[in-house]
Amino acid sequence: MKTMAVLIALVMSICGSARGREPVETNRAVEEQDRGSARQPRLIVRLDDMGFCHAANMAFKRILEEGVCTSVSLMVTTPWLDEAVAILREHPEVSVGVHLTLNAEWREYRWGPVSPYSEVPSLVDENGKFFGTRREFMANEPNVTEVEKELRAQVELALRKGLKISYVDYHMGTAMSTREFQEVVEKLAREHQLGISQYFGETYAPNVYRFPPEQKLAEAVKIIESMSESKLYLFVAHPGMNTPEMAAMTDLNATGVKPMAAHRQAVTDLLCSPAFKAAIERQGLQLVNYDHLKAEGLNRMKRPWIADPYGQARKRPIGQQDDD
Repeated sequence: MKTMAVLIALVMSICGSARGREPVETNRAVEEQDRGSARQPRLIVRLDDMGFCHAANMAFKRILEEGVCTSVSLMVTTPWLDEAVAILREHPEVSVGVHLTLNAEWREYRWGPVSPYSEVPSLVDENGKFFGTRREFMANEPNVTEVEKELRAQVELALRKGLKISYVDYHMGTAMSTREFQEVVEKLAREHQLGISQYFGETYAPNVYRFPPEQKLAEAVKIIESMSESKLYLFVAHPGMNTPEMAAMTDLNATGVKPMAAHRQAVTDLLCSPAFKAAIERQGLQLVNYDHLKAEGLNRMKRPWIADPYGQARKRPIGQQDDD
């Protein structure tokens, strides 16, 4: 859509090295640099779970044509991948990331790995499908070598589809839930010269996930209005459409919001709302995506946290990342 293309085209021209370097430090230096900068606050609007199902794809299509979105995180493990790829080819103005996936959280709609499930047996259940929750995934003692095999297969599939992949992130946090998995993700990003979401010093903004559908727009506007410092903000959302397809799905995570389809429809509506767009303009936020951050230099990436080692992570209580 022309409106979105114009918004992205207005961002400043960025130059710099795209050389990769293993991101092993904390991101404090990047945060301090952004905090002290005199430039206007910047905003990434990252939308997760494209390719998840047809209703999700149609929501993304609407947002790309009439809403606000700078970066799209694509699941490549699902039957609706090709439809998502066709939509994204029509919108080169947005950055595309691989939404690294090791869970299939819907009771009625399960997917499995890109790799043959016989080659990654520790990652799947008896039916060759991913586990619904991180707790179940970790209880099955996933093999780190198999995790690397599967995540590599996902990145390579996205590239084979002809998409320009700019970054990776992690569905439900699973692919970053142990230090060993974190190192795998960093290794893949380094090999393919990709960014990693949250590794550029982004300030992770509050989200509207748990607010009732009728309150999401007002809360989203409040979140945008709180973005006043010279920082790089990251606003993450999960769009969808309240169709029979999406309404039929039940989240296997106890923390999942219900009814899920109504919540995701409300997210789609707010991202297309004139009030949301007006808040961004009023706040003077500069819309950027992960291509812009890559152009500034992959060597700027720093670990935002250091995950617990595998043994400790398996014993750790699972928190709200189960519903991401």
